[in-house]
Amino acid sequence: MLDSNQLAIIRATVPLLETGGEALTTHFYRIMLAEHPEVRPLFNQAHQASGAQPRALANGVLMYARNIERLQALAPLASQIVNKHVSLQVLPEHYPIVGACLLRAIREVLGAETATDEVIAAWAAAYQQLADMLIQAEAAVYEARAHEPGGWRGARPFIVSNKVAESAEITSFYLHPADCGPLLAYRPGQYLGLRLDVDGEEIRRNYSLSRAPDGAQYRISVKREPGGVASNFLHDRVRVGDTLDVFPPAGDFVLEESERPLALISAGVGVTPVLAMLEAALRESQRPVYFIHYARNGQVHAFGDYIDQLAARHAHLRHYVCYEDEAGAARRPDAVGRAHAEQLRKWLPTAADLDAYFVGPKPFMSLMKKTLAALGVPETNARYEFFGPAAAL
Repeated sequence: MLDSNQLAIIRATVPLLETGGEALTTHFYRIMLAEHPEVRPLFNQAHQASGAQPRALANGVLMYARNIERLQALAPLASQIVNKHVSLQVLPEHYPIVGACLLRAIREVLGAETATDEVIAAWAAAYQQLADMLIQAEAAVYEARAHEPGGWRGARPFIVSNKVAESAEITSFYLHPADCGPLLAYRPGQYLGLRLDVDGEEIRRNYSLSRAPDGAQYRISVKREPGGVASNFLHDRVRVGDTLDVFPPAGDFVLEESERPLALISAGVGVTPVLAMLEAALRESQRPVYFIHYARNGQVHAFGDYIDQLAARHAHLRHYVCYEDEAGAARRPDAVGRAHAEQLRKWLPTAADLDAYFVGPKPFMSLMKKTLAALGVPETNARYEFFGPAAAL
């Protein structure tokens, strides 16, 4: 528990974090990843290079400082962090490394005149408070997952039983446990963590589960990213019969029970978690479902034929697709061009009392968030998830 003087110091550093937080977190990652190779597998180097990870951490540190006296306001952010940590198997021994590097970065970026011993002591106490909360929350999730039917902790070997090209960019991998034991259930929208060995380097990534639970196997559908070490390894070098180390399912972007109409809106590989939600929704209820997908063109459009088949069997499913470019497409899309608000107004029901889930690139999600709000959809009914570090919409 921080004392009143420490709380005052943390509040006083908020303006510094608002203007220089990203410089601080960039320096922090530079120190930690250079001097502590044991934590490198937990971080996607592409997100470091783009600045997305330092920006996300800077925002998280700033939100923590702003809400240091009302931590309950951080519950949604904390839930995201806990689930990401669990999917990558972040452990208590990692936290002292992060803490030491963060305090050193504060000192070196702000300078000794600003980052006095008193300031460092206050931030050390604040960090330890946060670390203790996260460690406790993550331990509870690890324990619960390990003791559920089919559950486990740490890495479990899974066999690649099938590998299917879904589009020019996306390939699905079907995974079943090597021990042939029972399979841990998951909620539609969650993701799996993988531990890969790429030319002797350990890499950890998480990928959305792209089908509703069937109790027999998992499926992830991976987009080949230009220069992506993990995605290119999976596409080019993983074969049927190979074994992958898998961490238990995690994630808080999940389909919630409801009788309201359901809108599932995706762009690109964002289709993967909402596809699992679609299957589950059609299986569990008769509520109206609106499935809207945006793709650059027909070659990169994954699962289109499958969703057409679902729509043919389920009268309460309405399916729309929009291509930026329809040249060479094997099917005629419902619209051509970029996503825009009027298009969404036309495809969604007029009543604002619906549940909306959307995933895609950040500009796309920003547009969806604004458009749904303009349509009157309550903010609590509009849910989204980032692939990679969280950012502001």
